[in-house]
Amino acid sequence: MKNISKYLFLFVAAIVATSCDDYLDVKPVGKVIPETLTDFRAVLTRGYAVFPLHKSLTTLRTDEMILEEESNDYAFYKDNYIWNDANPDQIATKFPYAALYNCIFYTNVIINEANNKLEASAEKDQLIGEAYALRAFAYFDLVNLFAKQYDATTANSERGVPLALEIDLEQVFKPESVAIIYGQIISDKEAAKKLLNKDTQATGLNYRFSKAALYAMESRVYLYQKQWALALQAADKGLAINNSLVDLNSTPILPNNYDTKESIMALENTFENKLKRSAYPAPSLINTYDKANDLRFKVYYKASGNGFIFLKGGEIYQKNTFRTSELYLTKAEASAQLNDLATARTTTLIFIKTRYNTTGFAQLSTKISAMNQTELLDFIYQERQREFAIEGQRWFDLRRTTQKQIEHTLSGKTYTLIQNDPRYTLPFPLDARLNNPEL
Repeated sequence: MKNISKYLFLFVAAIVATSCDDYLDVKPVGKVIPETLTDFRAVLTRGYAVFPLHKSLTTLRTDEMILEEESNDYAFYKDNYIWNDANPDQIATKFPYAALYNCIFYTNVIINEANNKLEASAEKDQLIGEAYALRAFAYFDLVNLFAKQYDATTANSERGVPLALEIDLEQVFKPESVAIIYGQIISDKEAAKKLLNKDTQATGLNYRFSKAALYAMESRVYLYQKQWALALQAADKGLAINNSLVDLNSTPILPNNYDTKESIMALENTFENKLKRSAYPAPSLINTYDKANDLRFKVYYKASGNGFIFLKGGEIYQKNTFRTSELYLTKAEASAQLNDLATARTTTLIFIKTRYNTTGFAQLSTKISAMNQTELLDFIYQERQREFAIEGQRWFDLRRTTQKQIEHTLSGKTYTLIQNDPRYTLPFPLDARLNNPEL
């Protein structure tokens, strides 16, 4: 029985539509058959290019911003802003379920075809390793958007997302458990680990996976699974390759720029420009900063009227997926969870020394030295909120920690996402459900 979603047909069409490019031959008509390393690299480059811009939409659902009702793009964003997933407007911007599978389709072409067609070489290994890593990353985002947060006690029974590993239009396209999807993510990143041979990627090519990027992804995966020792181990491996931080005391620039020394991978535009024009920082976000001593405040925000506007985000040079600041904060959090408070404190201090002026750092050093485990973890979570503001991490951090209550107001009406609200998990899109009864 054919239970395949129409999306797979669209994915094939997407590749066929690129057949006019000189890197692809069409043999026979309607089938794209890459043959050389250059061909396969072009296919994977396309896979990177179609990785969707969805982190902005998660930011809408958090406590980071206020949606401007007078903006031209208000109608496209309001349903996400008020968590209206059940009956959204037809023009509402949708989360890119199909687009993530489109990316996966391209990686499947590399994984399933390149190994047999290409001669052994370091370039071949790097290419296939990147494909495994990119597929793992796409599934990681899918399962953290459309399934409940990972819980070791329920992962085997909780519904995850469909698993498509072959280029096969006859496959049964139905959701697997959260445990199976995470198992595939880990399997893919292990396969990538055996093949990747570039420690880093050159600036301009750092949208691609490297060993450092793989360790950064690995640390994030294990952090979300609450496997603290493994998250710590992966963070340390990433820091062994790149432990540089932008010191805002001497270089007051946006640390999330793709060409800074702390950039590890710069694939995603995590905050779209039109959303930047349609929203401003929530007072609750602004109030998390020590405005006198936190150097990020003047780098991330600008006073405007009675409030502030975002300086961060919205520009192509701010593409960012992983950076070293995340590795430091992951190491600090995992160490604190393991009750290694000495390492957690030391790691936190190394990080904040680059984000606060001398006065602020001295004050925090004293406070941190006296913090117990709970207080230190709370401070690290606050640092994540301040550091990664509007970079698309907040929604996932809330999902994996408190799932706190959030209120948004539009046209004088208050909408509430209650604590542990089921809407912390997105439903499969309506068109996907209509075309695939397995969802």
